[in-house]
Amino acid sequence: MKPKHAALQQTIGYQFDEPDLLVRALTHRSFAADNNERLEFIGDGLVNAVVAELLFTQFPDLDEGSLSRLRSKLVSKEGLATLAERFELGPLVLLGTGERKSGGRHRASIMADTVEALAGGMLVEAGFGVASEVVATWFVADVASLDINTTRDAKTRLQEWLQGKGYPLPVYEVLAISGDDHNQMFDVECSCKASQSKRVGTASSRKKAEQKAAEAMLEILEHE
Repeated sequence: MKPKHAALQQTIGYQFDEPDLLVRALTHRSFAADNNERLEFIGDGLVNAVVAELLFTQFPDLDEGSLSRLRSKLVSKEGLATLAERFELGPLVLLGTGERKSGGRHRASIMADTVEALAGGMLVEAGFGVASEVVATWFVADVASLDINTTRDAKTRLQEWLQGKGYPLPVYEVLAISGDDHNQMFDVECSCKASQSKRVGTASSRKKAEQKAAEAMLEILEHE
């Protein structure tokens, strides 16, 4: 067992009985045919289930939509990549030459997938009970520190802010749609009576662009 592997296992809170399973969890598809994709698949399900249970217990009054948004924040590509940084996974992931040269060790998607593969490796080796307990330790502090205001999307928060001040609802207008049919980008403008400023959000869907525009408008209103 390599010293770095020993340090990783201490950090994640689990000692693999099968060193080869740990190595497979750290192996990207660009490096070898025997890689971590299958472990990532099963680990994804485990991580989502564990985080869902933590949130369900921590926030007994939140509805399904709010819980889902909180879970998405924690198990998103960016959220899991942050966890990978804590584990110092970057130097340990086995990458093909092309991925190494293109900065794969700093790519959020690769790091997030590796975290899920580690969870999958534990599940395969130790079963759901042990693996879920270990994964829970990865997220328990983050769950406890969550701000439940993040469960409400930007459009909802903007609407509540305006109504609380006696203003009418905001207006969203699509300014432009660009790109091919399968790869469109939407520019959406948000305006409201509470501010002379207007804000534009750009995203791959109208809904997401509206959310970005609403978030930008909120930043103006909350600091005016």
